[in-house]
Amino acid sequence: MSGGPYPRLVVNCDGASRGNPGPAGAGAVLATPDGDVVAEIAEGLGETTNNVAEYTAVIHGLQRASELGATDVLVRSDSLLLVNQLTGRYRVKTPHLVPLARRARELAARFDRVRFEHVPRGRNVEADRLANIGVDIWLASRER
Repeated sequence: MSGGPYPRLVVNCDGASRGNPGPAGAGAVLATPDGDVVAEIAEGLGETTNNVAEYTAVIHGLQRASELGATDVLVRSDSLLLVNQLTGRYRVKTPHLVPLARRARELAARFDRVRFEHVPRGRNVEADRLANIGVDIWLASRER
């Protein structure tokens, strides 16, 4: 894969669901290793589970990293389940998560190097904020 303007990116991602299932959103912050933010994602997902929101955030983050020309990506999430499933430590047992995990792995395979890292919630504040903005966007769209 050829590199673009951002060959190395850090993707902090998070999903939010108010209720489980409930109104949900996905958020991601894409930054250079030095911390310069190059893209942000905040998307409303409708009514779904927190785990679906977490996977959707990773999928959108990896898609955007690919569009930005990244070849080396570090994905950070505060979902231990998600990180352990995507690294192969845990099997994906929930049927509706299987296609999402498959899609995330397909996207990850496009990069020369990709790593998944679990981070504490306190180190994922911006992605959490964007996921909650996604929830608010979806809720506002229903009020119209």
